[in-house]
Amino acid sequence: MLGYGTMGHAIERAAVLRGHEIVLRKDSSSSYDNLEMADVAIDFSIPAAAVVNITTALNAGIPVISGTTGWLEDYEIIVKQCEEVGGTFLYASNFSLGVNLFFGLNEYLAGLMAGFPEYRVRMKEIHHTRKLDAPSGTAITLARAIIDRSDYSSWALQATRPDEIPIEALRESDIPGTHVIRYESAVDSIEITHTANNREGFALGAVVAAEWIFGKKGIFTMKDVLGMAR
Repeated sequence: MLGYGTMGHAIERAAVLRGHEIVLRKDSSSSYDNLEMADVAIDFSIPAAAVVNITTALNAGIPVISGTTGWLEDYEIIVKQCEEVGGTFLYASNFSLGVNLFFGLNEYLAGLMAGFPEYRVRMKEIHHTRKLDAPSGTAITLARAIIDRSDYSSWALQATRPDEIPIEALRESDIPGTHVIRYESAVDSIEITHTANNREGFALGAVVAAEWIFGKKGIFTMKDVLGMAR
């Protein structure tokens, strides 16, 4: 485990229940000792630590699963590093099965709505107050899928242009994660929502992804894990 906060503990519980052993629990005050004993590294750290964690594991020949968000400006650097060492890497902004099905629903709906410009889209995400990045990585993934299928060119927390998708990011006590996509016209509205009831779905998905990726080489996503890749 690279990162041993709330999610790290939840992933550990899920991993142990599925018969796995945690050989390293890396936090800000500990070292990478025992990393070489791992079959897979799961990174759920913080944005400032993610790139170092991922690079260290890849250089050690360890496949990496990462669910840390807020560092994606360096994603292509990690992809290049992974390719250079012949490694294995999987990033997901969200490992929940339900969220990944929601991603598919969002893509389908965005394709439908692209032909009806009278509907304007807006998004809202709500998370616990300990979440460091805003908007969430999940919200960014959702927004990028809409952009790929529409005339929108970007997203913004403070959207001022008609080609920007406005995202409202709220931080409230102990909210695991809620994401809302709303298409609104002068006459009606269409809305889809995913609400996480707890963190267990995120944790289980990360462990399932780690099981799936073991023995593989390359760059993957949760669509590959769930058989949703086209």
